[in-house]
Amino acid sequence: MQAEYLADIDGLIDECGKLHGHVCPGQVLGVRIAVLGCQLAGIEDPRGLDRKKLFVWVEIDRCVTDAIMAVTGVRLGKRSLKFLDYGKVAATFLNYSSRCAFRIVAKDESRDLADALFPKLEDKKDRQMLTYRRVEASQLFKVESVRVDLDEFEMPGRPRKRIICGLCGEGVNDGRDLVDALNQRVCRACAFGSYYSFTG
Repeated sequence: MQAEYLADIDGLIDECGKLHGHVCPGQVLGVRIAVLGCQLAGIEDPRGLDRKKLFVWVEIDRCVTDAIMAVTGVRLGKRSLKFLDYGKVAATFLNYSSRCAFRIVAKDESRDLADALFPKLEDKKDRQMLTYRRVEASQLFKVESVRVDLDEFEMPGRPRKRIICGLCGEGVNDGRDLVDALNQRVCRACAFGSYYSFTG
C-alpha cells in the first residue's frame, strides 16, 4: 500500500513550496512526476522503508528537481539522486531491488492544454498550476520503461576508488578520472577544460 503522504498531492505541493521558497507550475509538475515515478517503480515509501531502493536521474536544474527531491528524499549527497544536464523536464526512477525503471517526460502540449482548459484565468501560471494538479498523468507525461545499469562507482557509501590527478594534483573519486595522451590519470577538468578560470 502506498505511503499516505504520497497520496496527498496538495500537502506535497505545500511541502515543496516551503523547501523551494514558493509554489510554481514546476513544483506541481515535479510532485506529479515524483508520485508517478514511485508508483510505476513500485516504491511505496521513498523517504522511509524504501529509501535505499530508489535512485532518480533528473535531466534539468529547475524547480521540478527540487520537488522530486522533496517528495522522494533522494539527494546528491546520498548518491541516490543523479543529475544529467540535458535541459529536459524529465526524470528516471529506478527501483534498485527489482531493477524496474521508468523515464517520465513532461509533454510540451500540457502548456497548451492549460490554456484550453482555463481560458478565463488571466495568469498563465495559474492556468498551468490548476491543470498540472487536476488532469490525468497521461495528459501531462510521456512514460517509458527503461533499463538503467548502475556500476559500483555509482553506489552510495564510501568512495570505491581515489586517484590523484597527474596534472593538477587534486583528488578524484570513483572512476571519474581519465587517461590522457601521455598515459597519465587526469581529472576531467584537466582533460576537457573547467567551468572556472584562475584569476591570480
